[in-house]
Amino acid sequence: MVTAHITLTDQESAALGAIAEQVGKSRDELIREAVRQLVTEFRHNHRRELLRQARGMWKDRTDLPDLEALRREFDER
Repeated sequence: MVTAHITLTDQESAALGAIAEQVGKSRDELIREAVRQLVTEFRHNHRRELLRQARGMWKDRTDLPDLEALRREFDER
C-alpha cells in the first residue's frame, strides 16, 4: 500500500471528520472510497468517450468489402 499526503482546507477536514463519525469509518477509509469511486467513474467516462470518438470510423472507408453482399452470400449458403 502506498502512503500519500493530502492537504485539506479546515472546512473539508471538519466535514470529513463529521462524516467519518456519522458513518463509523475512519477518514482514511472515506478518502480511499472517494478515490476508488473517482477512478471508477473516470475509467467509465473515459471509455465512453473513446467509444464515441471511434463511432463511425469505418463509415467513409472505400477499401472494405461490401458487407451487405457478404451477408447475402452467407445467408444463401
